[in-house]
Amino acid sequence: MRAGITGTGHYVPEKVLTNFDLEKMVDTTDEWIRTRTGIEERRIAEDDMDTSEMAYRAAVNAMEDAGITAKDLDMIMVATVTPDTPFPSVACMLQDRLGANKVAAMDLSAACSGFMYGMVTAKQFIDTGVYKNILIVGVEKLSKITDWTDRNTSVLFGDGAGAAVIGEVSDDRGILSFELGADGSGGKYLYQDKDYLSMNGREVFKFAVRQMPESSVNVVEKAGYQREDVDYLIPHQANIRIMEAAREKLGIPEEKMATSVKKYGNTSAASIPIALSEGVKNGKIKEDDLVVLVGFGGGLTWGAVAFKYGR
Repeated sequence: MRAGITGTGHYVPEKVLTNFDLEKMVDTTDEWIRTRTGIEERRIAEDDMDTSEMAYRAAVNAMEDAGITAKDLDMIMVATVTPDTPFPSVACMLQDRLGANKVAAMDLSAACSGFMYGMVTAKQFIDTGVYKNILIVGVEKLSKITDWTDRNTSVLFGDGAGAAVIGEVSDDRGILSFELGADGSGGKYLYQDKDYLSMNGREVFKFAVRQMPESSVNVVEKAGYQREDVDYLIPHQANIRIMEAAREKLGIPEEKMATSVKKYGNTSAASIPIALSEGVKNGKIKEDDLVVLVGFGGGLTWGAVAFKYGR
């Protein structure tokens, strides 16, 4: 048996903030946003909806898809940089809400790479036989740390949650390879400055267009496959130009890459699990497909995972 994905789920808030709405809030245009980022709209949580609430809704969907209940969980990990409070962790809040009494629970802080860090951590527990079912949630309420007067960042971010259950799958499926990394010297390019998120877009872009394609190719080769074997690519949904760089490096057609960025924007740690859940539910990810997840984020961090989908 090998560690793999046994269930997926996601949740996005109902409120839609379009580019045309932003035109009324800040000096920007729909055309400027679309051509530079690929984003058309994003979801924004209401003031009274916390990060933990979105995490709970995505988690319930993933557990239902996996066919398990809270009593079957051995561990909960939540990847987020926007917790309800510094502590207790969102994972502990989620554990209580689910009724998963006494199981291990912790938050991971790797920004947009957080879901991959969570998957790789979960793999170690499953492979060693210590745990059988681990719930991972990537969730962000970035709207609460976005400066809505800053035209460079306010157009990019949205809220949402994606979740997956990691457990044992047949040995011809599951997580085949991974790559995690960080460059702390780049922390100054993407960080939270007091109340708000701050970003040097030029430097982050340069880092991302180099690292995402490189990591994508690396995990495919580590898994023993060729680039043309990839059935579906899920890059971090940050910017369509960065995503296209990864796709072109792998040499796969447009229809084999997730592009939820246009309707959700950049949801940081939630971006990849939301796209993963949608890919499974809309049939773009099928049994035995070779799927590559790849992302980058504040830290600076990066991560990539190659897996065969199915139980």
